[in-house]
Amino acid sequence: LQTCLNQQDEVIGQEMEATNQRGGCTALAALYFQGKLYVANAGDSRAILVLKDDVVPMSCEFTPETERQRIQHLAFLFPKLLDGEFTRFEFPRRLKGDDVGQKVLYRDYFMEGWGYKTVEKADLKYPLVHGHGKQARLLGTLAVSRGLGDHQLKVIDTNIEVKPFLSCIPKVNVFDFALHDIKEDDVLIMATDGLWDVLCNKEVAQMVRSFLAENRTDPHRFSELAKCLVCRARGTKRGHQWMLDDSHEASYDDISVFVIPLHNRDKD
Repeated sequence: LQTCLNQQDEVIGQEMEATNQRGGCTALAALYFQGKLYVANAGDSRAILVLKDDVVPMSCEFTPETERQRIQHLAFLFPKLLDGEFTRFEFPRRLKGDDVGQKVLYRDYFMEGWGYKTVEKADLKYPLVHGHGKQARLLGTLAVSRGLGDHQLKVIDTNIEVKPFLSCIPKVNVFDFALHDIKEDDVLIMATDGLWDVLCNKEVAQMVRSFLAENRTDPHRFSELAKCLVCRARGTKRGHQWMLDDSHEASYDDISVFVIPLHNRDKD
């Protein structure tokens, strides 16, 4: 799976260049092979297994915040990638001119926690990784740190390429079916961040179990469940906004959902 996505990224780059197109995407792939489920993720999509009595995460999101150290280390090894426009250091806040000469908290690629450094003029540059949560950005541009494509993407008004920091190599998690008693309603949920922005794993699992229990005779219940999850995350339109049932703002991102049953996985 890792080799596959790496090769696919190369093909995308070649086709983009040949057709003068631009763009990129995250990647989430699942493979069932010899009694095991392999889930590969590069980006901020997510996969979970909803079992009768458990929820098993099958991926982790890759964002500038979660991969800060890898990104900073790359900038340390190849400082020319920043073209003198960014600082690789992370600070709790944007520094100002008055901070020069003062000691402030910072983090570098080799640091899990925080340390102190005396602020230099170069530290006033825009951080390589900035923001937290959904607001975190790589080079002030991308909200993900792994994905496919974006070979031509540059930081606005510069010649700085984003691709060197954007890894296409996924992390692969493995689930061994031989170690579990799979029930009829056990499923794999694969979805883009539009779903997970507004629903946590526990909420999705509750919806899955309730829906499948109430629709046992429906031959299309798994595809209908996927539609139900999309509609829940999209919410309903109230005036000029889309809102959830609890009056919180609904998801404004892409919402793509797959519901894959696990019980009869060996049947054609």
